[in-house]
Amino acid sequence: MITTITTTTTVAATAATTLGAMGTVLLIILLIAKELSDSHDSDKLQKLGRNSMLVIAPLLFAFAAIVCVKIIDVL
Repeated sequence: MITTITTTTTVAATAATTLGAMGTVLLIILLIAKELSDSHDSDKLQKLGRNSMLVIAPLLFAFAAIVCVKIIDVL
């Protein structure tokens, strides 16, 4: 019984870490794409840059939550 709980907890922690890392990489890619599209003269690309904040904002909140959990974990 205890082995099953320990294994499940380990798998869940590994999955959460992987998901956090993927979210962070996605956030970095989207921020780079936003900066590149904002600096371009095309109206379509500038509109894409403005609309990309709809995706970036929730990822920023998730990133902040990840950072807070990691800081609390260290303390």
